[in-house]
Amino acid sequence: MFKNLLLPFLLTTVVQVFSQEKFYDNVLFLNSRMDGNYFYSKASYTSPSSIKNIDNKLPVSEDTFFTPGNSLQLDFVNGKNGSWSAKIDKPEWRGQDKLKEGEILSFAVNVSSATDISNLPAIQIGLADSTISQPLPVSRYFVIIQHGKWTKVLIPLKDFAGIKLKNSDDVKAVIFSQNSTDGNEHVMYVDDIEIRPSVLPALRSDRASISLANGYAKHVDIEWKPVTDTSVRFIKIYRSVDGKNFHPVGVQIPSSSRFADFTRETGKIFYYRISLLGYDDRESSASPVVSAKTRAMTEQELLTMVQEACFRYYWEGAEENSGLAKEDIPGRHNMIAMGASGFGIMALIAGTERKFITRDESTDRFLKIANFLERTETFHGAFSHFVDGPTGKVVPFFGSKDNGGDLVETSFLMQGLIAARAYFNKNNTKEKEIRDKITGIWNNVEWSWYRKEPETKFLTWHWSPDQGWILNHQLIGWNETMVTYLLAIASPTHPVPASLYYTGWANRDSTGQQYRKNWGQTDQGSMYTNGNSYYGIKLDVGVSNGGPLFFTHYSYLGFDPHYLTDVYTNYFKNNRNIALINHRYCIENPGHYIGYSDSCWGLTASDGPYHYVANEPILRADNGKIAPTGAISSFPYTPKQSMKALSNYYYNYGHFLWGEYGFRDAFNLSENWCSEIFMGLNQAPMVVMIENYRTGLLWKLFMSDPQIKKVANKIRHKQ
Repeated sequence: MFKNLLLPFLLTTVVQVFSQEKFYDNVLFLNSRMDGNYFYSKASYTSPSSIKNIDNKLPVSEDTFFTPGNSLQLDFVNGKNGSWSAKIDKPEWRGQDKLKEGEILSFAVNVSSATDISNLPAIQIGLADSTISQPLPVSRYFVIIQHGKWTKVLIPLKDFAGIKLKNSDDVKAVIFSQNSTDGNEHVMYVDDIEIRPSVLPALRSDRASISLANGYAKHVDIEWKPVTDTSVRFIKIYRSVDGKNFHPVGVQIPSSSRFADFTRETGKIFYYRISLLGYDDRESSASPVVSAKTRAMTEQELLTMVQEACFRYYWEGAEENSGLAKEDIPGRHNMIAMGASGFGIMALIAGTERKFITRDESTDRFLKIANFLERTETFHGAFSHFVDGPTGKVVPFFGSKDNGGDLVETSFLMQGLIAARAYFNKNNTKEKEIRDKITGIWNNVEWSWYRKEPETKFLTWHWSPDQGWILNHQLIGWNETMVTYLLAIASPTHPVPASLYYTGWANRDSTGQQYRKNWGQTDQGSMYTNGNSYYGIKLDVGVSNGGPLFFTHYSYLGFDPHYLTDVYTNYFKNNRNIALINHRYCIENPGHYIGYSDSCWGLTASDGPYHYVANEPILRADNGKIAPTGAISSFPYTPKQSMKALSNYYYNYGHFLWGEYGFRDAFNLSENWCSEIFMGLNQAPMVVMIENYRTGLLWKLFMSDPQIKKVANKIRHKQ
């Protein structure tokens, strides 16, 4: 969220382990999401040596692999008086910060050339402190080369000299380099680079079975019963076009019970079976075969497909103790993101109406959610940004100062709960209980406390129980936090005066002006109002030319901007213009990034190659990264442009971008990078805003609340 830009010091990770957080395997390379070259690599050489590369990165092989679907190719010449090296960096994925300890560097090697063992490369490891070990001949760990076949290489970490290795997690890179001068070309493939324990469990399970297979336009979803056996490392997926000859197409981690196989073909029958892979590289027997047929789909069917896939993030992928949303998947298993949970609540409602689940199933989930929230730790009624599912306690994931109430995350949660209270309107015991519990949670939030002092003009973002207002981040628009002021004004128990909308959110004095100048790096919009035209489109309110698109999404998933007009603008009109400016910027593409067009647009906040970052339609804040949620969550504002983007992302980029929870978080064609994760903040807005475009469901539910209706009227008539 936007506060990550304003408070970078929060990004330091706190070493605080809550109840039994599951640890991930310590993997440096498994598969490349993109074909062509591997983003997290670097290849270099000096003649007469050489190593094959694409834009100074290692080529990806989709034909030869140990674990499907690809490996890295090392095609090198060991020249006399020359050198070559190939570095493979470990990706740092958000939320995968709990890793298993290990003593062995393990990787699979396939030497396809007539290479003698003495001409294999050397290997080094690089640590977090940038130190690199001394070269170690790979040949030392080979008995014999079986050309064209895969061999597992196991190197004890203690064998790497010249470094001070405290924990195996400190290993951040593996470097292969020249180790002979024979002058010949050699080709080898490397796969499954990881740090593992010296003793591995033997595979215990005999078989898995597929429970469901559904065909869509260009992909098939297959689903199986959850795998709980801890000796299973992967579920391996096989595909066939004739029901007889099967080929491996991918693997899935056991924490997921679904795989999206992007076949790229429409109107064709595909056959599937799965097996279980153990940590000991043993493979179970294959499951019975199932089949599914891909089919042509209408635009309306595509919309439903995207909604259902993203909905699964919050239904199947929820934190098990609470039924609420995780920060990202794959990521921390126990950590709940409260703002994303509010968005997810609205996605669950849309999914119920779309009959992805029954109303009874939805009712049971919402009772679970409400019961959990009642016993969750709060701070003057406000929830923290992150919560531990098993305990209900705060998780200071962004640093020790972020250990208390987060008013913005609370407002995102409440936006969803108010919509849910309106939705569960049946006269039965369960739905009445949901309504009553939500009312209690809503009434308990002390919005006025976060004003700090009775006469303060602003709401403040955070409060810490042991450090007070140490972050001291006043809420000033334009950004994603408008709904915080709207709900604070609407509160039936702890309201703030409606005048705070203008003195705080839309503040125009020196405080507000300086705040906007600082983050926007411009005077344009520093008075809250803007008035300039960008790409021929007039912008009434907004810093610079409008900022990232999530500013137009997060506060308006429930609050219908059609009915929000202040003395400066109508916010449906203003949000639409921000989306149109973003769209036209990407068409003109001043940064000359690959892919940008009228069907590839939408700069917003998302995962990135190295960290989460917000992108904007200005050169200084644009690095070529596109998040599908940007355009797709703008459907109510730009339906034609959004549909064009959705179709492009699915039909043309789906082979790397589409997954079990819909579109992955972001991609960058100029860097040949795609995110491996799905994010709780970004999947739900696609579900909700598509639904608001189609039926207005969440807008109608939220705006039916009498207190919310009064707020819109108060804002229209300046207090």
